[in-house]
Amino acid sequence: MNKSKIEWCDSTWNPVTGCLRNCNYCYARRIANRFGDKTDGVCDEWHDLHTPFYKMNGRLNPYPYSFAPTFHRYRLDEPQKIKKPSKIFVCSMADLFGDWVPDEWIQEVFETCKKAPQHKYLFLTKNPKRLCELANMDKLPANNNFWYGSTVTSKNSLRYPGRFKDNTFLSIEPLLEPLDAGLGSFGNAKWIIIGAETGNRKDKIVPKREWIENIVEAASITRIPIFMKNSLKELMGDNFIQEWPDGLK
Repeated sequence: MNKSKIEWCDSTWNPVTGCLRNCNYCYARRIANRFGDKTDGVCDEWHDLHTPFYKMNGRLNPYPYSFAPTFHRYRLDEPQKIKKPSKIFVCSMADLFGDWVPDEWIQEVFETCKKAPQHKYLFLTKNPKRLCELANMDKLPANNNFWYGSTVTSKNSLRYPGRFKDNTFLSIEPLLEPLDAGLGSFGNAKWIIIGAETGNRKDKIVPKREWIENIVEAASITRIPIFMKNSLKELMGDNFIQEWPDGLK
């Protein structure tokens, strides 16, 4: 469990790391490749670790298989060790609901969260279809402290988490193009996070102010709280907004 610089959570917890997508703006892949050791293991489809992996010099290697999907079972008890109620971003270094992730991994993460109900758990995916599939199988917890989010970067990825739970949100980050949003564009989302691409990627896209204003205007129609990340503070100036939904304040 790590304290986080991400503005909308207190901590990040990564019982699962890695992803089989290849998004060219992915910060998590850069981190895993930087601190991982590709020589420690073959980066095949997925890995299951019951104990921490140490390098030859005795130092812990958090990403022994770089960005290949890895289940770090030894981290499962971490939420229970934190007594102070916290907002925890689950799997900031993975997509827990990627099609390649076994159902068993997801269920073990859910069961661990249930054992520490003092926290609020925020899940985020680029594959909201998997959330719907789990809900249809009655395998998606309806706990009030579970929040399910879907990542949006463009008009083509504007897919909401579904209508199966009340605690759903959208993370529009990085915003890569105008969404041309209007009434109904955000489904039943209870919260919208907006952020710009960070880092120094060669083809980095800087959003325009009118792109952000369009999202805010569309969200205001149904009174959806807006949370702008600090990456937009300079762009938005006096119109910079950081709102919280009921249940996360």
